[in-house]
Amino acid sequence: MATSNKTQIWATSTPCTSDSEGSKLPSPEDVELGQVRHETPPYHVFSKRQKWFIVCLVSLAGSFSPLSSNIYFPAIDSISSELGVSQSDVALTIMVFMIVQGIAPSIFGAISDAKGRRITFITVLVIYMGANIGLAFTSSFPMLMALRGVQAAGSSATISISVGVISDISSANERGGFMGTNAGMRMVGQAIGPVLGGLLNSAWGFRSIFWFLFSFGVVASLLLVIFLPETQREIAGNGSNPLSGLHKPIVALTKTAKVPGAVPTPKTRPLNLKNVLKPLTHVFKKDIFVLLSWGAVVYTLWSMVTSSTATVLLKAFPRLTQWQIGLCFLPNGIGCVLGSISTGRLLDKTFKRVEAEYCEQRGMDSIDIKKTMDFPFERARLPLMPYFSFVFIVALALYGPSYDLNDLRREYAPNLIASLGLQFIIAFTATAIFNINSTMLIDSFPDGAAGATATNNLCRCLLGAAGVSVIQPLMDAVGKNGKVTPVILHTKLNILPIGLKATYPMQSPDSDVAKNVPI
Repeated sequence: MATSNKTQIWATSTPCTSDSEGSKLPSPEDVELGQVRHETPPYHVFSKRQKWFIVCLVSLAGSFSPLSSNIYFPAIDSISSELGVSQSDVALTIMVFMIVQGIAPSIFGAISDAKGRRITFITVLVIYMGANIGLAFTSSFPMLMALRGVQAAGSSATISISVGVISDISSANERGGFMGTNAGMRMVGQAIGPVLGGLLNSAWGFRSIFWFLFSFGVVASLLLVIFLPETQREIAGNGSNPLSGLHKPIVALTKTAKVPGAVPTPKTRPLNLKNVLKPLTHVFKKDIFVLLSWGAVVYTLWSMVTSSTATVLLKAFPRLTQWQIGLCFLPNGIGCVLGSISTGRLLDKTFKRVEAEYCEQRGMDSIDIKKTMDFPFERARLPLMPYFSFVFIVALALYGPSYDLNDLRREYAPNLIASLGLQFIIAFTATAIFNINSTMLIDSFPDGAAGATATNNLCRCLLGAAGVSVIQPLMDAVGKNGKVTPVILHTKLNILPIGLKATYPMQSPDSDVAKNVPI
């Protein structure tokens, strides 16, 4: 066979076929003689700019969960007054929101892995918008409780789906930055939610909060319908598979042409109870359990601090208005945003450094991460975890006593600096831990990123709901200074396996993470 034919063999399991000119397939002898040019298809055909557009789009949609949760806090007093229930009763709706927030992504994440991201994304946003319309007309506490659960189901699923999209279009060496941006944009909702909630509640009442969320949902849904293509790799491949029907956006980002042998034929997984429950089995793998448990503990402590902020501030500073209380949530939100973005960049730099060291030790110019079974992902992702965890523990221990500074001159706002400054540090380090944790999990389960993220979310939210439900009784019993003391010891014990994991990564092929990597 002449070399002028320039036949290309793509690295794929799909059988090759003859080219359009009827030339025969290359023989093994041709391959051995180097007469065939081998070319590995890109992980995804989207350009860097197109990937960033997709990441920003799905991250915007993923911001509904933290926004819906935090925009609610400044209105607790108004809701309790208008519906004729206690603040403790209204606080139960926060617990319900967190429980559903933990369960729903496990269901919708599995659906998106099986049937596609785009369809599932639009479905959950329709559910979310319907819940907000109902909440805007709520007239009783049971109605509020039920619809907050439906709202949580629609909003929380957007996180796992957005992470699934990022996993579809990004390789490991660029995933950290995308994940950091995703978390950072979501945390903008964490930052501005209470401020918006305080402003809307003080101007037009608590119902205006839900009308605002409904309007935001309409805008996000339209953007997804117009621009978001299907990215699930069993349907869209590496982006070169032609899309049709509900999988195809109104405005295509790129023209796709089917290349024989380049990508597998589109297909979907069967959707059944086994596939829905499969991600939950990750909890029983010891290495994954360490990551999930530590992330859940940090999330619980951070949620306890955030959910109790309004109550603590009203007791310490009774003259604060609802608008001012909303502003006091800004340090927490800004810490979340900065922690997410900065950690994403650090993860990319650390990964590239470890990758370069790996190649140098083995005398290789480059490696294919997808085919590398012994790549030290723990060293690439976890070395910063102990440092962020240590700062988190110290800030948490100082947070309760910081309110003692307010006892003598309670009416002066400068006394808030210490407490709100510590909230910033707690939020920054907690979000950094979440980002590292999530990126490591996606590296471990790239083919089921949405399901793995949903499992992570389930562990966090269920434990977080338990923490939020006991924070007020705990504060009443031991005071605000002691509200985090019972869990400090457990927090310190949890940091040890994470530190060991980063310092002495798993070398055994029996490791739980090693069984799921390569990616």
